[in-house]
Amino acid sequence: MTRSVWLKADDTVGDWETRKRRITAGLEAGVDWVLVDEADVDRVRSLGDVSVAAFRTDSGTALIDDVEEDADADETPIDDVDAEGEADAYIVGKKGEGDGTADLPPDFAGSADLTTLRREDDRAQGAYVRIFSEDYEAFAEEAAQDAEYTIVVGEDWTIIPLENLIARIGEETDLIAGVTTAEEAKTAFETLELGADGVLLDSDDPDEIRKTVEIRDEAERETLDLQWAEVTAVERTGMADRVCVDTGNLMEHDEGMLVGSMSRGLFFVHAETAESPYVASRPFRVNAGAVHAYVRTPDGGTKYLSELKSGDEVQVVDSEGKTREAVVGRVKIEKRPMFRIEAEVDGDRVETLLQNAETIKVHTREGRKAVTDLEAGDEVRLYYEQTARHFGEAVEESIIEK
Repeated sequence: MTRSVWLKADDTVGDWETRKRRITAGLEAGVDWVLVDEADVDRVRSLGDVSVAAFRTDSGTALIDDVEEDADADETPIDDVDAEGEADAYIVGKKGEGDGTADLPPDFAGSADLTTLRREDDRAQGAYVRIFSEDYEAFAEEAAQDAEYTIVVGEDWTIIPLENLIARIGEETDLIAGVTTAEEAKTAFETLELGADGVLLDSDDPDEIRKTVEIRDEAERETLDLQWAEVTAVERTGMADRVCVDTGNLMEHDEGMLVGSMSRGLFFVHAETAESPYVASRPFRVNAGAVHAYVRTPDGGTKYLSELKSGDEVQVVDSEGKTREAVVGRVKIEKRPMFRIEAEVDGDRVETLLQNAETIKVHTREGRKAVTDLEAGDEVRLYYEQTARHFGEAVEESIIEK
């Protein structure tokens, strides 16, 4: 599931300068969406590249009157915004039924918010609902049938309505939960194990915004089940075209990448974070092996090392299997002498080629170990899955790799 962080920055937040500071902090932190009033769409666009959602406030009372007078009337939006100021999504509910400004109609039959959502020619992709009671929870559930995004903000009670909506709505809509802190965001992402699809953060605190984005990233990341494999051979081979993957991210001492000659068995190779008397540390780099080898990507697929280029994403993993993504900044390919490392796991043999150099380290039972010191009988960390791959995607077919 892809999670998202929305930042609330409409006129309830304060004047434009206040809203601007909040939006700027959100852009710097990496929020996915900014939710504003229609008048601010172009202003947000001028600040940076982010998806913009806008409250529609022209459909409330006018459409209620229209619905009551003539259910078949051709209701046209009061304001017709030029394409230049178009938002990526329009949200109904502010100054309407969703936020309690207008009363909920019986059986929701005459709902202006729902009518706007259901009109094929109207500009509304989402609903905003403050949960004051069970009636509003039911209203949110009804809106979710037509809304691409359903934003729910708990008032007196928060967790139970969110649990109910997660259980009932399913995949009909992206459910966005209103929060005011990163801790609340964490709870929203974990509720009923599935969690909300996103959160709408209402906070001016740059640290709180940044922490919420970090929690989003953590919620999206997978944890891999790394295994121990026994090294059965370490052999010198000839020269090969070796790939250094230089990322735009700094890696920690226990992080690296998963690489290997066989897609079913990827070796954990440490980033060059360690200092040595001869070479400075390069914590952005993994000396990953020969051009033919696979490297694991954040989507669970693989790429050949030779395919990587600036701007691609690769998966960074630590020795316990926790993952995150990193952006490739540069790929260096040079001819170097190589080792062939062979290991056995679950009765299967896997192998890879790594450069013959002290700076290349794998993870063993004893910790980091240079490939130049690796011996048969050592146990190394790797990711093993009994599957074949075609163009990097797992497939159910028999493929022999040797």
